[in-house]
Amino acid sequence: MRDNKTLSNSNENKKDAKQKKSKTREFFDALVYAAVVAFIIKIFLFEAFRIPTGSMEKTLWVGDFLLVTKFTYGATTPRNIPFTDIRLPYFKLPGFKEPERGDIIVFDFPGDRDELESKEVVNYIKRCVAIAGDSVRIAGKKLYVNGELFPNPPNAMFDNMNRPQSFSNPRMFPRGAGWNEDWYGPIRVPKKGDKVVIDSSNYDEWKTFVMREGHTISQTADRKVLVDNAELPGGEYTVGRDYLFMMGDNRNNSLDSRYWGFMPVENVVGKALLIYWSWDPSKSFLNFFELLGSTRWERIGNLIK
Repeated sequence: MRDNKTLSNSNENKKDAKQKKSKTREFFDALVYAAVVAFIIKIFLFEAFRIPTGSMEKTLWVGDFLLVTKFTYGATTPRNIPFTDIRLPYFKLPGFKEPERGDIIVFDFPGDRDELESKEVVNYIKRCVAIAGDSVRIAGKKLYVNGELFPNPPNAMFDNMNRPQSFSNPRMFPRGAGWNEDWYGPIRVPKKGDKVVIDSSNYDEWKTFVMREGHTISQTADRKVLVDNAELPGGEYTVGRDYLFMMGDNRNNSLDSRYWGFMPVENVVGKALLIYWSWDPSKSFLNFFELLGSTRWERIGNLIK
């Protein structure tokens, strides 16, 4: 009797252990499945984004949390290995449309004017005001695209400073252009296949651009321009990508294409869709009720346009 009882208890213990192991395995499998689904959604469908600066005020406020659609323009492979700055090969899935003038877009910052690439992988959000092949000009704070006045966004902001056309801001793109924030251009947004004459007079202007497209560029002692160690046919460089011109709605408080240059279409992350949460980030996170009280309920759920 004792042996039978001992055998029965042993079998029950094994059964319980197996059930516990099965439940642990189910929990682990569910966790892995959820992680994979979340990864797929983040890579190919949607991504959350927080507004960190006031460059898009008062269309978007600091403390707004946005939902960004990746499938609108076509999802791309990650730009880098997660948690590192190691770049990955670029691949883009088909989208429903191409970026258009007026779209508010989240993108990978290409780097400052004279940088080959950004020191860190960081996302920016700006309004696309011009697409590849467009001409951009700013005259007295008024933006013109292809010679036509570009309508100001409903909540666009401008400062009260009137900068004269003769004033030159050395920080502007391209280097040495002699322009400022309110008097800029005209400048053509490069389009794939464009032919650009590059010589000693504009070498500094185009040097970083050509290198970002993956080429080497140099000048000889007699000031001839070499790309990939060869003279340019007819002195013309052929643009290899399409680009966009991005600007913040807070026009005089935005570091945008006027400062750092053209944004490659392949850097697009997605289109800003809606505000899913918003609060005042100046409130202390240590005081939950104060933070909750700063919630901007009227902004939650608003579509972005």
